[in-house]
Amino acid sequence: MAGRIPREFVDELMSRVDIVDVIDERVQLKKQGKEYSACCPFHDEKTPSFTVSPTKQFYHCFGCGAHGTALGFLMEYEHMGFVEAVEDLASRVGMPVPREQGSVARREDGPDLGNIYDVLERSAGFYRKQLREHAQAPRAVEYLKQRGLSGNIAAEFGIGFAPPGWDNLSSVFGSGKE
Repeated sequence: MAGRIPREFVDELMSRVDIVDVIDERVQLKKQGKEYSACCPFHDEKTPSFTVSPTKQFYHCFGCGAHGTALGFLMEYEHMGFVEAVEDLASRVGMPVPREQGSVARREDGPDLGNIYDVLERSAGFYRKQLREHAQAPRAVEYLKQRGLSGNIAAEFGIGFAPPGWDNLSSVFGSGKE
């Protein structure tokens, strides 16, 4: 079925799914106080550093830093895609998965992302131009050469130079320059 899965549905789904049940089917959890623990399924360890919180509905490993929700756990542990994991959890709680109509659904309260590729291309063009024209460009080019990158490789992969400053792109887009 085509179309995006509505965000509201995913939120409702996550409120109905119990993360402890999802994880306990795959990793044997042991109750410790209000939470559950186990050896982390994402890295080798001898003592448990993986905790699951039923009240907060998330997991966290203090050893490797893995963390997330039931949805994220399925995606990571079972190597599922987002849609597949949503469908798996939805079938678990008996919820049919709705889809929004159209190829590119847009939330009324969200930003218009239709021009994102144009913005990204203009940004990349700005940085490539800086590698050719900025006052510090020779230093950047020398650095790339030291790293073994030729001009042809830099051009092929669209490598640019980010000059000092935090608002370079905003000033370019705000002023209409490129």
